[in-house]
Amino acid sequence: MAETNLQVLLRRRPKGEPVPEDFEIVETPVPEPKEGEVLVRAGYLSLDPYMRGRMAEAKSYAKPVELGAVMEGRTAGEVVASRAPGFAPGDTVAGGYGWQRFSVVKAAGLIKVDSQEAPLSANLGVLGMPGLTAWVGLEDIGTPKPGETMVVSAASGAVGQVVGQIGKLRGCKVIGIAGGPEKCRYVTEELGFDACLDHRGDLDAQLDAACPEGIDVYWENVGGAVQAAVFPRFRDFGRMVMCGVISQYNVAEGADSFGGAPGPNLGPVVRKRLRIQGFIVSDNGWPRYPAFRKQMLGWMAEGRMVWKEDVVQGLRNAPQAFIGLLKGRNFGKLVVQVD
Repeated sequence: MAETNLQVLLRRRPKGEPVPEDFEIVETPVPEPKEGEVLVRAGYLSLDPYMRGRMAEAKSYAKPVELGAVMEGRTAGEVVASRAPGFAPGDTVAGGYGWQRFSVVKAAGLIKVDSQEAPLSANLGVLGMPGLTAWVGLEDIGTPKPGETMVVSAASGAVGQVVGQIGKLRGCKVIGIAGGPEKCRYVTEELGFDACLDHRGDLDAQLDAACPEGIDVYWENVGGAVQAAVFPRFRDFGRMVMCGVISQYNVAEGADSFGGAPGPNLGPVVRKRLRIQGFIVSDNGWPRYPAFRKQMLGWMAEGRMVWKEDVVQGLRNAPQAFIGLLKGRNFGKLVVQVD
């Protein structure tokens, strides 16, 4: 039997938390590349929180996935066929598209990767969009300085684990926030953070103990009650890097998005001269990818940058894995081994 293209489509738009019935799994013919295009067979698919926004019709920085279309996502894999100079069958690449086994993409969107430098899946995490997000956000907004205190929410996740390690390399005291003792142990013992606080406990008391002199840099991945606890502890000229608010992605419009906790009073922004800035890595991050990759590979080779992956087997399991991601069930960068 000829091979088919296994795909995961958006069947309907979720109301609140996504459920398996929001997705549809189909098999279609393998596509053919046109001039200037490359056919990529995915080895790994990246699952990331931003994909929840693509499932909604709400206005955002990128257009939503159309109903009946392949779910948005990046893959890393192998070139099967090429009609573009510079790419040949057998090349390993990052930049394949969608929750599918095969994708046709323009050559300009592909990055050749060397499997001797790092595992293929790492190009979707520490060497991919999450790692670049951490690097750009700290360079441009967080601007960590030696001796400062940095707090990182979702510290064991794809972006958080890189953020905290860069903070340590920059000479900061780094405090992580994660869910549960196992993740907290990993953050301190493997990633080298100075401490990790379990948000399931008394976060206010834990922050007081870990950051007695306040917080200079806060990397925001979570929002909600975690943000409400961190915000009053900013020092003068503190910086909050708004990367994401995963706790709020499934909250219905108009509902309480702080989990029952009061939202932060933004009045101190003026008095403390705080900087709060959101960013999208696609705005100006990808032109700087070569510099980022060179520095990251150097840190990895020196043993100064480690990472953890949560690997799900089989593309058919992607919807359930994504649902779990939005509930914090993953431990490390979540990827799907496609076949």
